[in-house]
Amino acid sequence: MATELIMSERHRHDPLLVEYYDQFLDDNNLSAFLRHVSNRYYVGTLERLALNGERMARRAAVLALGRLSDYQSNHVLGRALVDLDRGVRVLAESAIALIWPRVGLAIHQRRLGAVEEQLDRGDYDRASQLAGKIIQDAPWIAQSWYQRGKAFFHLGQYEAATRDCHQALEINPYHFQAASVMGQAYETQHNLVAALEAFRRALRLNPNMEEVRARVIQLQRTLKNQ
Repeated sequence: MATELIMSERHRHDPLLVEYYDQFLDDNNLSAFLRHVSNRYYVGTLERLALNGERMARRAAVLALGRLSDYQSNHVLGRALVDLDRGVRVLAESAIALIWPRVGLAIHQRRLGAVEEQLDRGDYDRASQLAGKIIQDAPWIAQSWYQRGKAFFHLGQYEAATRDCHQALEINPYHFQAASVMGQAYETQHNLVAALEAFRRALRLNPNMEEVRARVIQLQRTLKNQ
């Protein structure tokens, strides 16, 4: 009887979104979840729930925003990266990476996708060239600066990598990936103080980055012993 009262109380106060999320957890049918959510919720409502809803509502809203929204939800998902609930943080890490390329015109988004393909293939020279063309056309797109910075890092052009990643962070202060690459570039140049600060910045933005946390601990020990 008590369990029934608790369940009744939960569903009376939690939004319908939680029911959709519970169903998704049961059947793993993401398409159905997104269809239900898009039919009943505006992006603005999902953003409000991502910030102020109950724990399961925040998780559901963050998951939905990653698939249904675009760069306009960057601030909300950036705040979700440091949510008290680890489940929200994990979902936010994936969601925000999905929306970063959804910016600008359709042609910009296609070009960002093309750069990502070259990065995945390891053709860093081509990736840097394509990203540079986006930067010339739309310098306000943070993702293209990050992509070129990542390509420069793999090409061994570390100073260029740090400059581009810094610019990405100037435009998008939630870009933990840019902060991480910047830290790697500084560390490769043996600038351990700057590397530590960059890694700490990445970790402040995204506390789930365990590899970055390990680098922070190691660099702190190294600098302490110098």
